Amino acid sequence: MENTNHPGKANTWRPSVILLVALYFLVGVGIGWRWNASWATQHVFDAFHQWYYEQGETTWMNTYWLGIPAEKSPLDMWIYQEIIFDTKPDVLVEAGTFKGGSAFFFASIFDLLKRGRVLTIDIHGYPGTPKDERITYLLGSSTSDAIFQAVKSSIHPGEKVMVVLDSDHHKAHVLNELKLYSSLVTIGNYLVVEDTDINGHPVYTSFGPGPMEAVLEFLKTNSNFEQDRTREKFGVTMFPGGWLRRVR
Repeated sequence: MENTNHPGKANTWRPSVILLVALYFLVGVGIGWRWNASWATQHVFDAFHQWYYEQGETTWMNTYWLGIPAEKSPLDMWIYQEIIFDTKPDVLVEAGTFKGGSAFFFASIFDLLKRGRVLTIDIHGYPGTPKDERITYLLGSSTSDAIFQAVKSSIHPGEKVMVVLDSDHHKAHVLNELKLYSSLVTIGNYLVVEDTDINGHPVYTSFGPGPMEAVLEFLKTNSNFEQDRTREKFGVTMFPGGWLRRVR
């Protein structure tokens, strides 16, 4: 009778199966390790982010540019100067002046580049805001027709425009700003929505729908902008998903 056990064949395929199983195991371990490492890294970033935000009185609210309160993360300010150098806007529109530190910072970068000016908007005028020939202060709501028309008329044909939104952080207001000011941003330039980290992204979980939610809704119906995650290269930004680049 024929031997159906084929011991010789068994010796050839069994090691192959064992090798294949071992290979799958090693690949699985590698993927799992990288997933765990990625999760652990993000956990560390989020922990630092929460600490940095919650210690605001000694961290981001205690940050100055040439003596003027800026209330920004230095990591984000560094990214701003990289963007300004890369894109060289002629006009930077800022909604949310506060005490003028960020407007002064933008103007300082423009000074180094020997080009550019800042149009900054706030509903309140604060004493001690810096005087600079590159800064124009506009008093009023960023979403009012009067202010928007004033901004629009200040931009000359052919000028490159960048916009930074840092005023009222509630979703409805930010979404209104996005719909208005996105039309001013030129292709290749940026529309930056600040404080997208609030409402649990990962800080200030009790805030309610804010900048992040406004950005996500805006992007559903506007394909002219894309989130530029390369601008989050330092791992921690107060504007996650908020660095929007106009691509068309």
